[in-house]
Order: sequence, then C-alpha cells, then structure tokens
Amino acid sequence: MSDRYRCILLFGAPGAGKGTQGKILGHIPGFFHLACGDVFRSLDLTSPLGRKFMEYSSRGELVPDELTVEMWKQNMHAQTVLSLFKPAQDLLILDGIPRTTTQAKALEKHLEVLMVLHLVCPDEKEMMHRMRRRALKENRLDDADEKVIRRRFEVYHRETAPVLGFYPKSIVHEVPATGSPAMVLMKVLDMVAPLQDHHFRNPLNA
Repeated sequence: MSDRYRCILLFGAPGAGKGTQGKILGHIPGFFHLACGDVFRSLDLTSPLGRKFMEYSSRGELVPDELTVEMWKQNMHAQTVLSLFKPAQDLLILDGIPRTTTQAKALEKHLEVLMVLHLVCPDEKEMMHRMRRRALKENRLDDADEKVIRRRFEVYHRETAPVLGFYPKSIVHEVPATGSPAMVLMKVLDMVAPLQDHHFRNPLNA
C-alpha cells in the first residue's frame, strides 16, 4: 500500500472560494480538509518561524517553498498522530498548497493526487470584493489592503497558475465559482462524490 496521502487539490485565484468549499467538504464524513492558510495563521507570530512567515505574508508574497512544505509536513504528521486525519478512511482535501511547481514536485512523494478542482471566477473585481468582505467578517486586516490584494493576484498569475500544467489534464476539472456557495457546492459534489465512493468503502455499509 502506498504511503502517500490520497487527495483532491482545491485550486483557484484568491477569493475564488477554495476555503469556503474546503470547509464544507471537511464536515462530510470521509473527507478531511486542510487549508495551508490555516496552518500559517496558527503559527505563533512571536516565534522565529512566525516572524519569518509574516515577513512574506504582510507583503502579499508567497512563503518560500522549502519552508511551506516543511510546515505542511509537520502539520499533517500532527493531524495523523492525533487521529484527526485517518489516511485509510479519509480523502484529503488540500487548499492553498502547492502554490508553485517547485512545491508540487516536492509533494509528489507525499501525495497521490486523484483530482484537481479548479474553481474559476473570471471576474477579479468580484473576487477582490469577496476578500474585503471576508477581511471584515474574520478580522483579517491583511486581506483589506488593496495593494496587498493586487500583489496576491500578481503572485498568483506568475507563480501559482502554472501549477495547473504540472498535473495531467485528465485529472484537472474546472468548476465555475460564480453563484452562491450552495450552487458551487452542488457542482463540486458532482465531481468529488463519485471519487470518494470509488476509493473508500463506507464502514456503515460494510
């Protein structure tokens, strides 16, 4: 049996709704959602690692690849040890990683990527509006600064968008991210439910 985590990647520009869809899927038995942003935000910002993270985040830049992958690995190990994530039963939903092709290559030995869900929202103004609204609701002041938001979009197009080309086209599926979260969820479930059913047996039906 492979030691790699079987997973689905949630992909999309800032504000496309990756976090919203990931959190909803994470409440469904058989799915485990991990957002790289939550891993970063859980850091002690007074620690050396936390201060290093803030140096990049406050400018809207990506955290260096090696540092990102190492933090992710440590977090995944902790989730598994605590039995919050059960690899034999749960399909991992990853949001926010990999963000560069270098990260994608480094994660190959840890992940068996079954599907890449690309949430597509062609209206960047709408995505910026979502980010500002989220910033007010969750007190995430970094998302309220327009310069930082625009910087994140620049970084996304330059560094993250090319990651889609790293994976086989056969596993990359576009999902329109416009409309209400419930409508987007319906489209997402159409994609992921058969995948979960194929790879994991429901213990209640055993």
